[in-house]
Parts: sequence; structure tokens; C-alpha cells
Amino acid sequence: MTTLKHFSDSELVDLFKSGDQAAYVEIYDRYTLTLFNHAYNKTRNREEAKDVVQEVFTTLWAKRDQINFQSNLSGYLYTSLRNNILNRIARQSILDKYTTSLIQFIQTETSQIITDHLIREHELAALIEKEIAALPSKMRQVFELSRKQHLSHKEIAAQLDISEQTVSKHVTNALKILRVRLGFFIYLLMLFHLL
Repeated sequence: MTTLKHFSDSELVDLFKSGDQAAYVEIYDRYTLTLFNHAYNKTRNREEAKDVVQEVFTTLWAKRDQINFQSNLSGYLYTSLRNNILNRIARQSILDKYTTSLIQFIQTETSQIITDHLIREHELAALIEKEIAALPSKMRQVFELSRKQHLSHKEIAAQLDISEQTVSKHVTNALKILRVRLGFFIYLLMLFHLL
């Protein structure tokens, strides 16, 4: 078995783009800790930093044949990480604005409108629960332990006797699935709120 530790980044990229999993693993091993530290410095949240790094590497593998490495590998990874963090901040900012707007709306409207809002909120909660229940069994179990019981990836890995990387992969994939399935419905709720 050939070790890739002494390969340059450009050599790894060439192997990786051809689908070499060992090259991907070497890239992951070489950059994951540095990217995690950078993400943690920006987010100040370990779990979010892990999720961001996992998304970068998941996207890297999924789009390996489409990626055009204009700069060096580390530059590409840092740019991907930065963009991912900025996208999360933007989404959080939109969510915060929506939440603030919703609070103001609740405070100024009649009790009938508040009742209607609560019904929609319960419907949304039921839809979210339905979509979570539709996730594959192991992914759902990991996601619920992470998001509902607020266990760390390490605690979940220990409880389910799986690796932390597998936990992170399940959480990342669950979030992607839920974003796709719930995105349009949440958009409609925001649209109706603005009318």
C-alpha cells in the first residue's frame, strides 16, 4: 500500500480528481484540523465548526469532477470554508430578521391572528417532525440525539458505537435532506407573512 503523506497537494489533487479515495482521505487528514480551528475561530461553536468542515469535505467529494482548482488546494479549501461560514451567517441573519419581524407582528395583531399564527406554527412543527421521521433510521436517530437531546458528536458516537465522522456525516446529510424538503414550505410561510 502506497502512502500519500509525502505527495504534494497538486499531486493529491490530480489523484483526487480521478476519484482516488486514498487521495481524498489524505486531503481530509491533512487539512481537517486546520480548517476546524479556522472555523471554530469564526463561529466559536465546536459543533457548528465540525458541521462546516464536514460540509466542505462532503461537497469536495461530491463535486470532485466539476471542481476547477484555480488556486492551490489549501486556498480552495479555505475559500470554501469561508463561503460556507458566510452563507450560514447570512441565513442566520435572515432568520433573525424574520424572528424579530414575527415577534413584532405577534405583539401588534389581534388574538385571532395570533391564533392563526399558532396553528401555522403547529403545522410547521408537525411537518418538520414528519420529515425527520422520514429520514433513514440511523440518520434520524443520530439527528435526534444531536438536535433534540443536544448531545455532542462524541457522546452520540459513544452511545451508538459508531465513529464521530459517521455521526457528523449523518447530521450533515440530515440537514441537507431537511433543507431540501422544508425549504419551499418555509419560503411560503415567509411570503404569506410579508403580504
